[in-house]
Amino acid sequence: MNHLRLALYDLTSGTVEDAAEIAEKGLLPIFKKQPGFVRYEVGKLDSGGIVSFQVWETADEAEAAVKTAATWVAENLATRISLRESHVGDLLWDVD
Repeated sequence: MNHLRLALYDLTSGTVEDAAEIAEKGLLPIFKKQPGFVRYEVGKLDSGGIVSFQVWETADEAEAAVKTAATWVAENLATRISLRESHVGDLLWDVD
């Protein structure tokens, strides 16, 4: 069974699209090099916030992604977004 990490961010400056592009160029390559990486998705919420969704092979790998993301966001996006909440859990099903 795969595991997920879901994070909700509030936009504090700039645009969602700019923040997502920065994450795609900077954080995605880091995640891809991590053990157990399966998928990384980013979306714009109707409230103007951002959702980040990752799938990992194990719970430990999903938990490690929390720390990786927090460090990277603090160094690269802290002036644009702030973390509202973060969750890690079991992925019950997935459709490719």
